[in-house]
Amino acid sequence: MLVPDTWIVGPEEAGARLDRALAARLDLPRNQVQNWIRDGLVHLNGRAPKPSVELAAGDTVDWTPPERRDDRVQPEEGDLAVLYEDADLAVLDKPAGLTVHPGAGKTTGTLVHHLLARYPEIEGVGGPGRPGIVHRLDQGTSGVILIARTATAYQRLARAFAERRVEKRYLTLVYGALTPPSGLIDAPIGRHAQNRKEMTVRPDGRPARTGYHTRAARAGLSLLEIELFTGRTHQIRVHLKHKGHPLVGDPTYGEARWKALPRPLQVTLRDFPRPALHAWRLSFRHPIDDHAMIFEAPVPEDLKALWEKVTETPFPVALPKSS
Repeated sequence: MLVPDTWIVGPEEAGARLDRALAARLDLPRNQVQNWIRDGLVHLNGRAPKPSVELAAGDTVDWTPPERRDDRVQPEEGDLAVLYEDADLAVLDKPAGLTVHPGAGKTTGTLVHHLLARYPEIEGVGGPGRPGIVHRLDQGTSGVILIARTATAYQRLARAFAERRVEKRYLTLVYGALTPPSGLIDAPIGRHAQNRKEMTVRPDGRPARTGYHTRAARAGLSLLEIELFTGRTHQIRVHLKHKGHPLVGDPTYGEARWKALPRPLQVTLRDFPRPALHAWRLSFRHPIDDHAMIFEAPVPEDLKALWEKVTETPFPVALPKSS
């Protein structure tokens, strides 16, 4: 039996039409999603809906794309940096460069393949092609990622993410010094009108809020702690570019700001191979017994080395837990 993808509708998506909201979420043409709905491939709270039905916060939307009906991910042995595991969930430190689940151009060697080798019971948990995956990190982003090992844990954790009951904090290196040094970026994000693979700030986009705090600023770079209050695609990267402080190493939203820094540092900054972004801290309540859980992933060596070479100062060792 194939388990469909599941989406718990968040408060900011309430009132939207099902076909429009699902098409935007999947970045697909609306008529394609409408055909899925008419073919019975989409369910709203367990029932076959009309494309025009309005969503409410907490609704459960399930869909099974026809081209993925027979997808099966095969287990592959691979290293996993496990921060914590119990019968219901696992918390991992994902390295930069590792893709979370299979997709276009990437059919083997993903985190999901390795997860199935260690946790075979997750095969039927979550959506096809992404078993156990409650949330995701971009390929170039390192850090904490949460995995569900049971269907019950998956449903409850997915709902916690949708209802913003999971605290997500990141560390990133950006160009320049932000003014003010701490604040909130509140700017809606939507698909770029010309380049459909990119996101951008636009008035008709979906609500997006990013908190930031400058932990250090030296030599044309800033080390920021980021808190996500919403979960839009590429949100941190888009918001910081919008504010005029793109991430070092970002191939999509970055800028050639390295050219303005001293010549000996230009190659180091130009050639940094990924967006300088680390999912540092994840806080949530256990999906079964409800006790509070907080996990942090150590800052990766490439970010430390980049900071130390450019600023000629040690990477800030003390990163106290924020309240």
